Amino acid sequence: MLMMMLGAVQLGAAAACVVVLVPMGMAGWHLSRNKMLFFSGALFISLAICVHLTPYFPSVPDFVTSVSSAVVFDHRSSCINLVNEISWEVKPNASFHHFNNTQNSSSIADFYDKRWDWSDSYKLKACEFTKLSKSDASDLLNGSWVVIAGDSQARLFTLSLLNLILGPQSQRMDSVRADLFKRHSDYSVLVNETGMKLDFIWAPYVMNLTNLVMNFKTQKNCPDVMIMGAGLWHMLHFTNASDYDLHLHILKTQVVSFLPFSTELAMNEPVTGSVPIKSSHLFWLGMPVLINGMLNTEEKRAKMNDAMWHAYDKALGDSKLLRQ
Repeated sequence: MLMMMLGAVQLGAAAACVVVLVPMGMAGWHLSRNKMLFFSGALFISLAICVHLTPYFPSVPDFVTSVSSAVVFDHRSSCINLVNEISWEVKPNASFHHFNNTQNSSSIADFYDKRWDWSDSYKLKACEFTKLSKSDASDLLNGSWVVIAGDSQARLFTLSLLNLILGPQSQRMDSVRADLFKRHSDYSVLVNETGMKLDFIWAPYVMNLTNLVMNFKTQKNCPDVMIMGAGLWHMLHFTNASDYDLHLHILKTQVVSFLPFSTELAMNEPVTGSVPIKSSHLFWLGMPVLINGMLNTEEKRAKMNDAMWHAYDKALGDSKLLRQ
């Protein structure tokens, strides 16, 4: 298309030179004694050339719109990749000075105040990331049904979300922690203040997530927000990235048909085999970076090493489960 447009412009310019500039040059000698008449004629002919060539160029508003759209898209994509670029500030709190070294080492973290923020860089500042407050999160999830399914990482995410919604000083959080961390169990809660219903579903393997999605399809009902993530248990008990990749592909097939519209098609084209259900906001929880020294068994330190973590992370990327 661009080559055709350039060819048309060149042809128009050549025609203008032959039709306009040659007679103009011939008339120039005759008009040389009257310079005002000469320049008036030149200006008139130049304007005629501009009018002649204008149809071959896109309009300025269309051009500006297309450029701005491209800039917004690139900016959004780059910001998504930068959202996890954070840094931590860790300081001893008031209880630190009363800490007894003979105490259980697992409680050391309680004597430090931890605060995170996005790294200080020009690109991150341009993204204008903002932390959600309790009121922001409550407004966004007001009256929503939220399902969080996965392994221990998903359970910790559930605790963080409820901590944000209810407030860290809420007495209710004590009972939430006690009930949420019952071994290998599901958990449900209704936040009366906002009408948000939250279900945590223990699903340590991708196969469990696939079955969960299929159940929602069968019931023709789906949550407003669904957050999934699994991989640590598979890494520990199977240690096979290829098998993990296979299960992710199966999950992707179910998730795509689970949606009323495909992200890979035009927005008004239904997915073949999809069911008439409301749309969900779907998110995937990535596996945390594993620190070998903090793994509490020899089996975990042997199987859940850095090379295996990268193999599982690559399998997730290859599965195309995430929006590219």
